[in-house]
Amino acid sequence: MRVRFHLPDFSGSFKLNLLFAEMLKNRPDFFREGVEIASVYGVFPPCLWNGGRSQGGNTDKNYMKTVIREFNNRGIPLRFTFTNIMLEKKHLSDERCNMMLHLANNGMNEVIVASPILEDYIRKEFPQYKLTSSTCKRLNSKEALMAELEKDYHVVVADYDLNNKFDILEDMPRKKDIELLVNACCQPECQGRLQHYKDISQQQIAFCNHIKKYPNVPFDLEKYDPNHFSACPYSKRSIFDIKELKTHISPEAIWEKYVPMGFEQFKIEGRTASTLNKVETYMYYMAKPELREEARYFLLGMMEDSGALIFT
Repeated sequence: MRVRFHLPDFSGSFKLNLLFAEMLKNRPDFFREGVEIASVYGVFPPCLWNGGRSQGGNTDKNYMKTVIREFNNRGIPLRFTFTNIMLEKKHLSDERCNMMLHLANNGMNEVIVASPILEDYIRKEFPQYKLTSSTCKRLNSKEALMAELEKDYHVVVADYDLNNKFDILEDMPRKKDIELLVNACCQPECQGRLQHYKDISQQQIAFCNHIKKYPNVPFDLEKYDPNHFSACPYSKRSIFDIKELKTHISPEAIWEKYVPMGFEQFKIEGRTASTLNKVETYMYYMAKPELREEARYFLLGMMEDSGALIFT
């Protein structure tokens, strides 16, 4: 049995995810059967190709090398969230994004894509990268998901609105290559989700252009586009809030329904979530229920010893 989890934010949550990987390796008794870290996803900000979630900040080349080395040495791929759906051809030459791909171009790491022009570019210039089809494409019908699975993707992320539509999921080929987003905070059947992804993509481009021109001046989102961009009202939902949503997939359902059906890829969202929420979500999904408190205490102790116990 393989139950493969894709974890959020290799950059901003570098220490947390590294310590969690060490905990999984050294204390497997804390965890449910078959738990693996399939990847840790994210970008090194600022990143013009980033999508799905707005991410600010600034990371240097040495930090990038350290993150890539530490995860890859543990057999864990990085997956770049290059899912900006508003890219133009002129953006393909972005020096920083290309540098990220060059640094991690060792055959182990992966890219999540949503833009056809960026996907074509990566396939041509960086063929060693395995490609994942992003949930940003909003593949929320049986026909759309089936068509995507016929293409040359390593993994296809299904839209979360299909999570509990078992009549559709049962009919899917390549179930082990379908990734399910288990803890979506967005409202089920949200009508504004695709537009929100477009807004985030435009914001990310504006942020990166601003950083290049004015590296010491804070980026003001309201001044960027006060009439168009609207923050998601659901983005701050906690692990406890999302349990009430019909798109929620519980850990019991993973082991009792989805894995027996043939699914093995599960995404935990949370790139912009607090450290506290990430820790609680990891315990909820991957630790044995009867050992969650002990496992949480063990992980927090590791974080405290390493100086990573900062709940932001």
